[in-house]
Amino acid sequence: MKFGFDIDDTLIHLRGHAFELYNKEFDQNFGMDVFQGIPTVEIHAPFGLTNEEGHAMWQRSMEAIYFTSCPVYEGALETLQTLVAEGHEVYYITSRPKQFCGRTKEWMIAQGFPVTEGHFFCGMEDDEKIATIKALELDYYVDDKPAVLDTLSSISTKVIVKDQSYNQHVTYPRLIDWKNFGELR
Repeated sequence: MKFGFDIDDTLIHLRGHAFELYNKEFDQNFGMDVFQGIPTVEIHAPFGLTNEEGHAMWQRSMEAIYFTSCPVYEGALETLQTLVAEGHEVYYITSRPKQFCGRTKEWMIAQGFPVTEGHFFCGMEDDEKIATIKALELDYYVDDKPAVLDTLSSISTKVIVKDQSYNQHVTYPRLIDWKNFGELR
């Protein structure tokens, strides 16, 4: 079978990692309860930033957010390694900016993710990401972003949503704990 995975906030806890970096930047100590209460993808509101300031903060922090000690969700790495060991194909499909594609792929490999040549897609807008998912004719696709998932409802790919505070309104099979991924397929 062919499995596709988004990276940020699907395989790795990117927003949580960024939230901790923001805490340090603004000399704050907001807990994860505050983070879990954020109903949007954007994380700047607790820090008193406007949307424009939040966007600017994210842009200037991307290097640190993407390439420091961002944690992998518990069980995600092992799940993908098991899929490959069972003979399945694993694809990575991320909207990370083009300038970070090569380093992102290297970072994923360094973390132990099984990356096969030709199975890593990066630097796309949502519509390009959707076209890639359709063209690959994936059996399963896992993502956190409702805007991407909702556009896939009319194809045969089985869609799974990685549980996040901002996607509670979607009704796809929900992945809360990577240890339970096998139950969703």
